[in-house]
Amino acid sequence: MPNRLYKEKSPYLQQHSENPVDWYAWDQEAFDKAKNDHKPIFLSIGYATCHWCHVMEHESFEDPDIAAYLNEHFVSIKVDREERPDIDQLYMPVCQMLTGQGGWPLTIIMTPEKEPFYAATYLPKEAQMGRLGLRQILRGIQGMWTNEQARVRKAIEQITQGYSQYTSYTVGSFPDENALKKARAYFSLHADLNNGGFGKAPKFPSPHQLVFLCREWYQHHDSELLGSVVLSLKKMRLGGLWDHVGYGFHRYSTDEKWLLPHFEKMLYDQALMLMAYAEAWQITKEPLFKQTCLELFEYLQRDMLLPNGGFSSAQDADSEGQEGKFYTWSYNELNILELQGRLPEHSLTFLADYFGVTEEGNMLDEATKQRTGQNILHLTKELDKTACLQWERIRSELFECRKQRVRPLCDDKILCDWNALLVASLAIAARILNSEEMGAQALQTLDFLERTFSNSTDSMASDDLENPVRWYHRHRDGETAIDAFAEDHCFLVWAYLECYGYTADSIYVQKSLDLAELTMVLFGDDQGALVQSQGSEIQMFGAPMTIYDGAIPSANSAMAYCLIRLYHISGQTKWIEYLDKMGQRFSEEWSQFGSSITVAMMALQQYYYKPTQWVVVQGKENVSSVEALKREIDQYYLPTSTVHMLNNHNKEALIKRIPSLENYLIDEAPSRVFLCQNYHCEAPIENLDKLRVRLNSMSRTYPGQ
Repeated sequence: MPNRLYKEKSPYLQQHSENPVDWYAWDQEAFDKAKNDHKPIFLSIGYATCHWCHVMEHESFEDPDIAAYLNEHFVSIKVDREERPDIDQLYMPVCQMLTGQGGWPLTIIMTPEKEPFYAATYLPKEAQMGRLGLRQILRGIQGMWTNEQARVRKAIEQITQGYSQYTSYTVGSFPDENALKKARAYFSLHADLNNGGFGKAPKFPSPHQLVFLCREWYQHHDSELLGSVVLSLKKMRLGGLWDHVGYGFHRYSTDEKWLLPHFEKMLYDQALMLMAYAEAWQITKEPLFKQTCLELFEYLQRDMLLPNGGFSSAQDADSEGQEGKFYTWSYNELNILELQGRLPEHSLTFLADYFGVTEEGNMLDEATKQRTGQNILHLTKELDKTACLQWERIRSELFECRKQRVRPLCDDKILCDWNALLVASLAIAARILNSEEMGAQALQTLDFLERTFSNSTDSMASDDLENPVRWYHRHRDGETAIDAFAEDHCFLVWAYLECYGYTADSIYVQKSLDLAELTMVLFGDDQGALVQSQGSEIQMFGAPMTIYDGAIPSANSAMAYCLIRLYHISGQTKWIEYLDKMGQRFSEEWSQFGSSITVAMMALQQYYYKPTQWVVVQGKENVSSVEALKREIDQYYLPTSTVHMLNNHNKEALIKRIPSLENYLIDEAPSRVFLCQNYHCEAPIENLDKLRVRLNSMSRTYPGQ
């Protein structure tokens, strides 16, 4: 018989619906039962495409003895961290404090009042290699709960005290440019000059760090820094992190050479990687980077876009109970495909020469480090033109063969924040690559979010703070639910800003201004920070908030970047005042640990480095002339620039939202461009040739060009 979780919309919770564990979702019924029965709560947090979550489920939660013990002595709650990031981000610091590490599955044992007194990540069922197993831990904790309540209270008090110190922030002065210098120095010190990335294994893509470093290169002409970015992007794209057959990036690499990944594919990784590769192509004109953007877009539309218009959250690492089985190949399997004529002649020789395929396999088991007999396709050398053509013939056949395999689970819940982040990246890539297809997808997805995740058909009503538009976090199976978190709002503001950058349509200025104001009202505390959620019921440590950037930027980091851009676009001083207050609240963190908060550092770059404003004004020609001038500006890497476009169709609406543009006249003169920087405006530029000269004088030359 299924347990309660079969009623839930989350694919992760549904995965556990047939466990013998008597799971509850996070709801009051579970806490009431724990209180009435005087039982501790066993809280397990994970997500649908998490490999080690699957392992712990199979080993422990499907085991009748473990389930019986949990059912007798605990109240067990299962949480999808992607549906409830506020719960995950409240308890993850507890695990990090107690164990020195975090990750999923996250295991918390706590009182009916939600007070944690034990934390761990993955736990094996039985003790092994000097490490206690779940069976022993449950018995030990049950004994302590029954007989040693004083120890439980002491553990809670110690955690509460430590948590207060762990999450305390000392208000100080707004960080100066040294914060940027320290962050830049960290990456210079830890750059892997052979394999790309920073530090040692495991290696995460962290593309927002690469975007930050590109902007540091632009300001400081540090060719070594940019070289690290280019090397990282090349190595990730050529290595096993990239799915060479079906495209898309896997989650992270367990080794320092980007060969052996954890195979899940997350929507947020695809979004941020698209942003990084697009901006890197704009700087370097490296063909591989543009190719990556186009193939990544193909993957997103083919495998992650759902019929209703939103993008799914993730694809699993596992299929048929094995991690990576869908993506890897044995030598014998490839040989048979060639003998059958399903692969072109000499394909196996080609794959051995270019993609590291061997008879014994190149994939190592993560735990034992023994070869598994499987091969992860990864480029051992770059393909020339002839090899590219040969590879495309082989790739297309492998893709068709792979279709016959059991596909990994698609977590088809749609999350507002992750989709908004993708909209921002698609708009950036569309502007840089001049891609109408990417631009259309960005605007269509944004329209879907407004229709699906908002309780109002009129998104412009969000400026009414007495009756604000209400946004939601998750949509699945026709149900939109869970009040939006700070990240949902902040990433939507970011999406609106990038859609304005792509389209120059003033409606996106207004929407970004309105939603940013609403965000500060709903989530802002009295010291300038954004808390995670409105009126959260879990505030034993205070209202949860996120500061540091992880796999995705934190709400505070993303909002800081939006605030400075809203100021540069609108000229309204309240946005810079919000940013000043936020910077003072996180003075020490931004000043000392900027390498872990790189999107907030991007805000400081916009704050300290000379901003420029381009105003493209239509003249006597038709609108296509002014659009051509804007497209020319968009081709250049100018990270502190804002571009406005005034034409006969949008002038009135744009001036209403940005009054400073009122003095730019649309008249019988030729279409022209005004460049303003260092608090003065230059003489108008009246044709494409002169514009190119001026743009070239401001651009930076990549050493490889």
